[in-house]
Amino acid sequence: MSPDLERLVHLQQVDTTIEDARRKIAAHPQRLADADARLDAAKSKVEAAKQRLKENHEARRALEKDAAVFQGRVSKFKDQLSEVKTNREYQAIQHEIGTAQSELGAVEEKLLERMMEADAIAADIKQAEAALAAQQREVEVEKKALSQELTSVEAALQQATGRRASLLGELEPHLLALYEQVAKVRKGVAICTATRDGLCSVCHVRLRPQVFQLVRQNDAIIQCDSCQRILYYVPPPPPVEPAITRSP
Repeated sequence: MSPDLERLVHLQQVDTTIEDARRKIAAHPQRLADADARLDAAKSKVEAAKQRLKENHEARRALEKDAAVFQGRVSKFKDQLSEVKTNREYQAIQHEIGTAQSELGAVEEKLLERMMEADAIAADIKQAEAALAAQQREVEVEKKALSQELTSVEAALQQATGRRASLLGELEPHLLALYEQVAKVRKGVAICTATRDGLCSVCHVRLRPQVFQLVRQNDAIIQCDSCQRILYYVPPPPPVEPAITRSP
């Protein structure tokens, strides 16, 4: 491969590394935010379950007050039975007792439902708290890994930036101008390989046979007629000879 073409290939590799590193660095805050969002969601589930339990307790207290009122009515009417003088009064009080007992029974049934609901909510809280604890451990590990990755990527970016500066000093100005012009209009990809069957590996347009032959030699700066990217060729690896097994 010609030195100029080799430098351009290296420059493309370095620029790809730089772009990838910058993209990862830019995405780092969002990745942290996503981890925090998952943790907040787990916390919200615990808080929501606890709020449901609080509301359950408040409803139970209100029902217990109602039950006390109806129980008081039953007791009061039963006390009045000993004081009645006529059958009509007796029947009227019995009716009141029956009504109060019916209302008391309805409230007690609702109380039982609330108690059963409280047991279910308590189980939900326990499950949500376990999920929160697991999410906290997961986020802690993830943030540690993200921090280590960021340090590594920043180091790679610094190293690639230094390598790029060195390569720029070695390139002819007209080659650098061509590279930057193509990279600008081709989303940063100014150089690519030609496939073994004679296609541009990016735009997939077939190269003319004479152009493909020149590309395979890797001795000149050849551009794809379709996308204008600079082309180079990576020859296939030599065939692996099968191992000869010898009988003992």
